Amino acid sequence: MKLSIRMYLDSSKLNQLGKTVIKCRITFSKNRKEFSTGVFINPKHWDSKQQLIKPPEPDAELLNTQLSLIKTKLSQAFLFLQVAGNDFSVEDIYRQYKGEAPKQDMGLIQVYNIHSDRMRKLIGIDIKQVTYAKYLESGKHLQDFIRFKFKHKDIQIKALKSSFIEQYEYYLKTEKRFQQSTLNKAIQRFRKVIRYAISEDYLNKDPFILYKAKRVKKPILYLSQEQLKKMEEADFGIRRIQQIKDLFVFCCYTGLAFKEMVNLKQKDIINENEELWLKVFRGKTNRFYMIPLLPKAQEIMDKYKDEDSDYVFNRISNTKFNAYLKEIADVVGIDFNLTHHIARKTFATTVLLSNNVPMDIVSRLLGHTKLQTTQEHYGEIVKQRLRDEVKKIRGS
Repeated sequence: MKLSIRMYLDSSKLNQLGKTVIKCRITFSKNRKEFSTGVFINPKHWDSKQQLIKPPEPDAELLNTQLSLIKTKLSQAFLFLQVAGNDFSVEDIYRQYKGEAPKQDMGLIQVYNIHSDRMRKLIGIDIKQVTYAKYLESGKHLQDFIRFKFKHKDIQIKALKSSFIEQYEYYLKTEKRFQQSTLNKAIQRFRKVIRYAISEDYLNKDPFILYKAKRVKKPILYLSQEQLKKMEEADFGIRRIQQIKDLFVFCCYTGLAFKEMVNLKQKDIINENEELWLKVFRGKTNRFYMIPLLPKAQEIMDKYKDEDSDYVFNRISNTKFNAYLKEIADVVGIDFNLTHHIARKTFATTVLLSNNVPMDIVSRLLGHTKLQTTQEHYGEIVKQRLRDEVKKIRGS
C-alpha cells in the first residue's frame, strides 16, 4: 500500500520557446499513471535528483510550490481511498486527485456514454453512423428504465446484478412494448457496454453471467418457383412500376441487397473467361465478393443500363421501392408483405438451394463471412428439401 510520486521532464518535446513540460508519474501496486503537470520550463533548469526547478528559471519558487501542491493532493487522494476501505487502482488515485469518482463508483449511464464516445470516433473507420445511432437509442432506453425503476438519472455501475437485466428485459417488454427481436438487440448492445466496463475495471463481476437471451426464429419469406415465374411474366403498363418489378427480379437472380443494387456501377461488371460477374462491395461485412451474372439478370441489366451514367440503374429510395412492391404484390397475387430483401432470400432458396447448389457456395455468393451465418438462416430450408425428397422416395 505504498504510493510513489515522481516528477520528470518530457525532454523529447520542446515548444516554440524551447521549454518542455514537467510530467508526473504515480506508481501503485506495480501499475503506473503518467500525466502532465502543465508546468513548462527550460530543461537546463531542472534538478532531477532533487526534483526541483532551479534558478535562473523565472518564478522558480512559485513553480516548485505548484509541483509540491500536486504531490500533496495526490497523497491526500491516496489517503482518502485507503480510509474508504475499498479496493482501488492507480487510475482511481488519479481520478480522486482530479476530483472525479473512482471507476467503480461511476454511474452506469456515465460509462455507457464513455463507450458511446469511443464508438463515435470509430465512425467511418470500423463502424457506420447508423450503428452509432442505434447505440445512442439503446442508451436512451436504458436511461428511461433507470428513471422508471429507481427514480434517478443514473445508478452506480458497481450496483449491477443479474436481477437488473431481468428487470430491464421485463421493462422493455411491458413498457416499451418491444418485440423479442428488437429487445434482444437492445440487450445485446448493453451487454457490449458491460464487457467494455469490465475490461476497463469499472465493474468486477459480469451481471450477464447467468443471462441467456431468448432466440427468435422468424420464418424465411421468399418467392416459390411459381411465384417467381409469375413475377417475371407480369407486365405493367406504367413504366416506373415495370422497372421496379424488373429490378426486384434482377435481385432474385443476383442476391443483391438494396444498397448493393442502387450502388452498382458499370465498372463492377467484370469479364472473366468470357463470363460476366458482378464485383460487389458488401458494407455489412466491409468486403468485396463476386456474383455470376445469370442470363435473366443480364437481360434486365441490359434493358435498363445507361451507358452515360456511372451507375447501372437509376437511383431510388428503399421506401419508394418497397411502396411500389406492395402494389406489384397485389397484382401478382403474393399474399405476404413483399419487400426488396425478399429478393435476396429468393436468390438463396429458390435460385440456389432448390437447384442443389451446396451451402458453402451459397454462403460465398451471398457475401457471408461465415458459413455458420448461412446455415443459421437457411438450414431449415435444406431440411425441408430433404424431407420432400424422402417423401418422393417413399412414394415411389
